[in-house]
Amino acid sequence: MPRSTERLRQTGLALAAFGLGAISVFGFAPFGWFPLPLLTLAGLFWLWQRQPTTSAWTGFAFGLGYFAAGVSWIYISLHTYGEMPAWLATLAMLLFAAFLALFPAAVGYLYQRWRNAAMLSVPAAWMLSEWVRGWIFTGFPWLATGYSQAPVSPLAGYAPIVGVFGISLILAWSAAVLAWRPRRYGWIVVLLWVAGAGLKFVDWTQPLGAPFSVSLIQGNISQSIKWRPEQVIGTLREYRDMVANSHARLTVLPETAIPMFYDQVPRDYLDDLATYARNNGGDLLFGVPEQLPNGNYYNSVMSVGTSAIQVYRKSHLVPFGEYIPLKPIFGRITEVLHIPLSDFSRGAKVQTPFHVAGQRVAADICYEDVFGNEIIRALPAASILVNVTNDAWFGDSIAPWQHLQISQMRALESGRQMLRATNTGATAIIGIDGVVQQVLPLFTAGTLTATAQGYQGETPFTRWGNHAALLMAWAMLAGALIRTRQKS
Repeated sequence: MPRSTERLRQTGLALAAFGLGAISVFGFAPFGWFPLPLLTLAGLFWLWQRQPTTSAWTGFAFGLGYFAAGVSWIYISLHTYGEMPAWLATLAMLLFAAFLALFPAAVGYLYQRWRNAAMLSVPAAWMLSEWVRGWIFTGFPWLATGYSQAPVSPLAGYAPIVGVFGISLILAWSAAVLAWRPRRYGWIVVLLWVAGAGLKFVDWTQPLGAPFSVSLIQGNISQSIKWRPEQVIGTLREYRDMVANSHARLTVLPETAIPMFYDQVPRDYLDDLATYARNNGGDLLFGVPEQLPNGNYYNSVMSVGTSAIQVYRKSHLVPFGEYIPLKPIFGRITEVLHIPLSDFSRGAKVQTPFHVAGQRVAADICYEDVFGNEIIRALPAASILVNVTNDAWFGDSIAPWQHLQISQMRALESGRQMLRATNTGATAIIGIDGVVQQVLPLFTAGTLTATAQGYQGETPFTRWGNHAALLMAWAMLAGALIRTRQKS
């Protein structure tokens, strides 16, 4: 084949892979076309079979389309709110997507080397690449393919057993069968999906105590004015008035709802919040930055009300958004991005759940609920999960809905309800089946009042974490290695 024709063919395959990656995003929230990632992954695997020698490049093209479309909202964070020039924000977003695309590229390279055992090696490597992406450089497991299956897909039934990465493994293996061996292994795929649907009817956890009332408050404070000194009094008044109108036993305010250090908040203001909570026979959780006498400051959640004051300090911080890695090199980035309080200290990895409103509440802040293996640290002691967040940084994009779907997966994995109180949305209450029971519209101020239920017991994922999925993936890779050596 002439070299020009071969290059044209390779370009065509790369463009096809890029397109498959980009449309995969429609498999996630807010679109929810959960069968689509199965089909696009199968399409990628089929392209690898057509041109094995360029599978790494094709995998990179797929990943570039996948992440450029899936995390395009990073541009909003950098440009609209971080005040980075448009061209530089675009470049930064594309470079980040290109870095993430190296992971599917690595899977493509493995396919090129282990083609004889691809049915085992490729699905395992796909899952492991997502797992590694979830912890390397503090981790970014956003858009792990397993998230696309929450909560309506039959595969969501596996969440309480093997978690999101285990679902990614089953999804990738199903795609491999569809692309390469549908006649031989198709019946196993059908069996796996039917079994997943059946597992949805298993009650892994049991109700604990009586239902209780909750109010989740969405202040809708614009990110562009939130930290302005002249806006602080108005913000405090708005939240105080919304709390005063809550009659729930547990009221929750968003991340950094109070835009000043805890020790600077007027005492009479905190006394008012505590009085409102006690009048309801319960407690209030609110997000506030907290500064200690040693100068360290934390992104915290604190409680007031019938119980003693308690605190949770965020442990898993966002690089550049909440702390500056390698300060001698990147220290000036805060001057470019105009991010307030961008050098938080880390809270302890294991912290005691809140004892409030007759429940044991495991709180996490914003990005922390992306890490399922960290959420289960508070289980089985905690009876309910609470996420406070501020997704205003992402504007009117797909990011808040993607984040909501991640919370849905956490509810599925843990067998606990998830309460989400956000600044601009999506404020929601999620059942143990991962289904959103109620949600407030984005970019509106309001209070979501509902009835919640505490739960007790452990799911298999609560006990094992990611170990079950990792064991399956490593066993598949070991089998692929043995088979490859035998054939060679």
